[in-house]
Amino acid sequence: MQSAGGSRRATIADVARSAGVSTSAVSKVLNNSYGVSPAMHERVRTAIAELGYRPHAAARGMRGRTYTLGVLLASIRNPFYADLLDGVNTVLRETEYALFLGSSGSSEREDQTRLIHAMADRQMDGLILIAPAVPRTEVERLAAEVPTVVIGHHDPSPAYDCVVNQDGVGVDLVVDHLVGLGHRDVAHLSHPTVRGTGWEQRPEHHVRAAYRAAMARHGLADLARIEHSGYSDEGGYRGAMALLTSARPPTAIFAGADVAATGVFRAAAELGLRIPEDLSLAGYNNTSVAALAPVSLTSVDQAGTMMGETAARLLLERIERRRDRAVVMASTPHLVPRGSSGPPRH
Repeated sequence: MQSAGGSRRATIADVARSAGVSTSAVSKVLNNSYGVSPAMHERVRTAIAELGYRPHAAARGMRGRTYTLGVLLASIRNPFYADLLDGVNTVLRETEYALFLGSSGSSEREDQTRLIHAMADRQMDGLILIAPAVPRTEVERLAAEVPTVVIGHHDPSPAYDCVVNQDGVGVDLVVDHLVGLGHRDVAHLSHPTVRGTGWEQRPEHHVRAAYRAAMARHGLADLARIEHSGYSDEGGYRGAMALLTSARPPTAIFAGADVAATGVFRAAAELGLRIPEDLSLAGYNNTSVAALAPVSLTSVDQAGTMMGETAARLLLERIERRRDRAVVMASTPHLVPRGSSGPPRH
């Protein structure tokens, strides 16, 4: 890597001289600010590449910005989070920001609160919180100091931006699909309610309410059943075993997350049930796992990558103070039917 002075680390002034622009122009390019022409952007980027220039993170922090962003997620095992992160990275790839992940490994509010405090203490410029279990009041307090975007929860606030899915639409699509195939006994695997956090509109709340409403709309309210077993492979397995060994096993299961649907496959196999001949199964998220040929899971596509891109753009706007109001952005889901769903066996 060649620098302006041989072994000396290149500076922003070196980049400015090489590109024939001012240091403030270089800063605008580095910050992805408005008002930079394509020609100037190209000259500065070329000079940065030729000189091997890297902004000094410590010096930036002393000037009030670290060019680091934090993402909080409950688990690294949910493949839907990977879709969200792909979208975030797509946007950040053209900026100087570095992304740092904090995974609590659980939905425990204490673990997650400790993580977001650690991110704030390290002077990260912004935070993306994916379906946080952190108390809402704590998120609002922190968001007053650090630009923040919340993904998943439908609870708006002037303090942060929200990126959500139109969960009611997605649930209608999957219930209509299963009922249209002839199923009446359609059960739902959900996530246990996280109490005492102040979040009244978590995504699983919306999905459960929409499921009950959709079943009622089809005249099947008395057959609606919900197992609060969790969005994990183990949660899906436990919930499916409870349902499938009950006195009235369902003919179809709607899992609130693809990762839970994988556990349903395991439970069905143990019980000698074939999917979809003996049990139809649908998931939610349409992760990369759903499309694998041996899985072929019918699922609701939430446009996870686009949700991540939207969250990153909103966060950058907050950091750059490009607007003075909170924003709620909602993606439109669609159903992807695959081999895991079919007519019930009569």
